[in-house]
Order: sequence, then structure tokens, then C-alpha cells
Amino acid sequence: MDPAFRASDLPACRIAIAGLGLMGGSLAMALRGKCQALWGIDPDPATRDMAVKWGIVDAASAEAGELLAQADLLILAAPVQAILEWLERLPGLIPGELMILDLGSTKVEITTAMETLPVRFDILGGHPMCGKEKSTLAHAEATLYQGAQFAFTPLKQTSWKLRRLAEDIARAVGAIPLWIDPQTHDTWAAFTSHLPFLIANALAYITPQETSPLVGPGFRSTTRLAGSSLAMMTGILATNRENVMASLSRLEQHLAVLETCLQDEDWPGLMSYLAAGAEQRAAVIEEHTMSES
Repeated sequence: MDPAFRASDLPACRIAIAGLGLMGGSLAMALRGKCQALWGIDPDPATRDMAVKWGIVDAASAEAGELLAQADLLILAAPVQAILEWLERLPGLIPGELMILDLGSTKVEITTAMETLPVRFDILGGHPMCGKEKSTLAHAEATLYQGAQFAFTPLKQTSWKLRRLAEDIARAVGAIPLWIDPQTHDTWAAFTSHLPFLIANALAYITPQETSPLVGPGFRSTTRLAGSSLAMMTGILATNRENVMASLSRLEQHLAVLETCLQDEDWPGLMSYLAAGAEQRAAVIEEHTMSES
């Protein structure tokens, strides 16, 4: 049978989402009515109450045991360090089989931890390339995943059933499945996600407060990521430290070249480097757009 016409397992799937913040809450909103049951697990009482009151999930709990005993799939939508803690606790929480997908922003440490789980767990790493600098359920929206690349990092023991289900979930929320190995994911994400946060934060840090009358769209857009959750970003940077340091080193080298052009009043050289940067951005965006089609 043509894979494009196969029956989806998603309508019969019972899904538990651990972490009802921006990513988990938005995913739940987008999956409403597309799976058999949808449950939320979150330590915050106000978040759980909001999720049930707004009809985002069928039920919510601070405890994982009862919900996971009924679930077919657990989606870990917590910060990276919390996902690692979940993976450590799971064998003691669930005696039976369970499919597991995570949404963590780094993949090598998470997939390495997944590989230590008992064989009764069917495991897959994931990272949707979308989000906001606001990380709570109050900022969640059903359209967050639409048009976004949803990276999946399979392991040797990842079943074809879970692979197909992951693709079904991505398409159900309007995302584009992208299969990639964990190492490549973390190398690329350092440039496209983690370094931009450091740049935004550094620019905000060095900007004198008295300059505020001249703040415009450029400053606002460039520093937007500085408002991201610091606890979340610290965990991301800690679990992708080497790749982030390598990308930061390349940036420092290029900034030194631009500084030299300015010091030497080398305007043709400066123009050449600036033009190359603009061309590289256009090429990256064009390649990204082609991968979406």
C-alpha cells in the first residue's frame, strides 16, 4: 500500500503530555479531537486547572502513574533538564510498554539517556522548530506548530510504528517532519537557535538604559529572544555546550574581521563582508523554504 494512503494510528492513540507550558499546551490545543484521549501532567495547579477549564486536555494531574498506565504515548514537553529527570524516573513509574517522544531543544544527551531505558519503552527524540520567548500555557496557541520543521532523531530501537505516529502528529498540527541524527541536530541548532539567544541577550546587556528614546523595531526584534526563560535556556546551553562554544568562536572571529575593517577604514572590505552576510542569509532562508515545499 502506498504510505500516503495508509490508515493513521493517531485517532486511536491515547496521549499524555508532560509539561503544559507553551510547547506542550500548544501541541495539546492542536491535537484536540485528533486522538482518542489527551491528558496533561504538570506540577503547577493553576496550569492544570487552566488546561482542563479551557478544554485543552481531557484530564490533568500532577502525578504520572494513573495517566501513564492508560496512555499509549508519552510526550515529554518539559525543559531539557526536566526531560532528563523524567527519563531517569520512568522505569520505576511504568512497569509496562510505552511509546515516548520528547520535544527537547537539544538531542544528544536526551537520546543517550533514552538508550538506557528498558526495551519495553519505544523511544524517539523530537524538536519542533517553533516557539516564543514566553513559555507559559497562557501564551499557547493551536497554530504554533503550523509551517514549522518538526525534527525527529530516531534511535536504533525506534519502531516503525512510532516513526509513523510521529509523522502523523507532525502533520496533524501543521508541521513538517524532518528526520535527522542527534549530533547533526545539535550542531545546527547551536547556530539557528542557541547562539541567537546569546547574541540577543548580550546586545540587551550592553545597551545603556539612556538609549531607550531611540529604541525601534530593529532593537526590539533583535533582542526579542533575551526575554526567553533563563532556566530553560541555561539547560539548553549546558547540554549543547561544545556546539554553542564552537558557533560562538566563529562569531567572535567574524566580528574581529568587521572590527578590523572599521579600524582601518576599509570601506570596500567592510561592504564585501556585509554583502556576503546578506547573501548567506538569503541562501539559508531559500534552502529552508525549499525544504518546506
